Amino acid sequence: MPTTENHDLRNIYVSTHLGHRFYPLAPSIDDVAIEDIAHGLAFQCRFNGQTQHFYSVAQHSLMVASLVPRRLALAALLHDAAEAYLGDMVKPLKNLFPEFSRIEMEVMAIIGARFGVAGFDDRQIKRADLIALATEKRDLMPHSSEAWQSLGGIAPLPARIKPLSPPVAKQLFLLEFQRLTGIGTAGVAARGVAHVLSLRVPILAPLPLMENADV
Repeated sequence: MPTTENHDLRNIYVSTHLGHRFYPLAPSIDDVAIEDIAHGLAFQCRFNGQTQHFYSVAQHSLMVASLVPRRLALAALLHDAAEAYLGDMVKPLKNLFPEFSRIEMEVMAIIGARFGVAGFDDRQIKRADLIALATEKRDLMPHSSEAWQSLGGIAPLPARIKPLSPPVAKQLFLLEFQRLTGIGTAGVAARGVAHVLSLRVPILAPLPLMENADV
């Protein structure tokens, strides 16, 4: 039987963009909303904000989804979805808190159940994640000159990243979710698909248009 202390901890919740309550220690499938996920990821910067330009987790997710086969694209798009509720803890710090990783896995399981998707740890998604990471390191953290052990043998993409604003990243994330699932979202419907399509600026800029593109 849970102690009073444990019971109180399970009642801790995160308030979301849509006004929902998400309970990290007692996640419920009914509390998961794709617009909350898109909003949270779009307004959250990768690498703890230690980048040259704001670069969202949502844009990272879109890049990873673009690098895998169609059958894995939804899992790739949502592979960091728990961060919308738990935050994007940097890897070195996460390794010090195994309990956080356990909570994150449980939240991912609930998100997977909500949208009928699994395989977030598929090897092709993991490789795409590393390719995105290598590209992000090159383009967004040029002063991080040391080699990252996790990127051994991984080459960045030839094109440069073009950072998106949070509102644009959010709308593109929702549009991609709608394209992959056929499920309409309030965020897209509110502005209209035509408007969202008009925002589809490239996530990656072709190398010939960029300066100092040494890869």
